[in-house]
Amino acid sequence: MAPRDDSLMKNFLRGKTMWGIGIVTNDKKKPTDEKAANYTTLLDSWENDNSKIINWINNSVIQSIGTQLAKYDTTKEDWDHLARLYTQSNFAKQYQLEFNIRALQQNNLSVQEFYAAMSDLWHQLALTEPDVLKAFKPYIDRREDQRLVHFLMALLSDFEGLR
Repeated sequence: MAPRDDSLMKNFLRGKTMWGIGIVTNDKKKPTDEKAANYTTLLDSWENDNSKIINWINNSVIQSIGTQLAKYDTTKEDWDHLARLYTQSNFAKQYQLEFNIRALQQNNLSVQEFYAAMSDLWHQLALTEPDVLKAFKPYIDRREDQRLVHFLMALLSDFEGLR
């Protein structure tokens, strides 16, 4: 999932008829009135829906983010955490991602594993870009050229001929 562009997950949940039920937005709260005649049924239904959505979210994010989400019990908490994590476009977040990209080296990773790790960082960095840049072709072309340079520079020296 690309949490900054939450429309993908919203569309998925709509397709499963789970978006409009209010679990993610917390409009449908966990039942708390244990004296209500249908409390058990309502609680089971809420927990079932909540668990489904949490599982779908966890299956759509990388493992390190899934680990961060494990501390939350509700879909709303997961959703809010992802929003905080991915809507940050502050300098510190960009700095850390750029630092991680430049520090990443192939070392003992296969080319495919290394590319996947680099792609994940690129994707996270792209989430911090203003929307106007995401639609500006000259910027996108330049960004892709820079990514290729970073990738080639971080490959093992065995690939010197390719560089």
